Amino acid sequence: MANREIASVEILPRKWLKLVQGDITVEAVDAIVNAANSHLKHGGGVAGAIVRRGGYEIQEESDRIGYVPVGQAAITCAGKLPARFVIHAVGPRWGEGDEDNKLRNAVWNSLKLATERDFSTISLPAISAGIFGFPKDRCARIILETIEKFLREHPDSSLKEVRMCLFDAPTLEAFQEAFRERFGNPANASKSE
Repeated sequence: MANREIASVEILPRKWLKLVQGDITVEAVDAIVNAANSHLKHGGGVAGAIVRRGGYEIQEESDRIGYVPVGQAAITCAGKLPARFVIHAVGPRWGEGDEDNKLRNAVWNSLKLATERDFSTISLPAISAGIFGFPKDRCARIILETIEKFLREHPDSSLKEVRMCLFDAPTLEAFQEAFRERFGNPANASKSE
């Protein structure tokens, strides 16, 4: 089944934020973001799915990178995935302290890395909202706010489309609600100034 666009908003002229329901491993973008752990061991959740579909070369490249601190990001090949690269963002585990800022940093640094690589499209999952236990509604508000802030503060960024790819119904619902709160009507809202 193909991924389905649920909502979109034009943050600035030709700078879109989109909510997508589906599987991040089939996103045909410049980079998908992996919700990674600091040691870049991709066993379960989104990380495991990315390696299973993309191939073990993603894990091998991650092993060469080694450790990535919480809130930071690293980049590898995408193997057999339709995306060109994988950005591994290390989000916080719920309960470790300063989770909100660490999540903001993980998202911000992913977008920064994509901009440094001159990418125009990127697709992110709900970083930390899965096995790391970050509350989904809080995660959604922070991620959407961070994406909007990054695009507004970097109008010359190469990024034209930032996609939030959401797999399960509870996470999708949390992001739809946060999207409505922040941008209003989820159907092609316009927030450019």
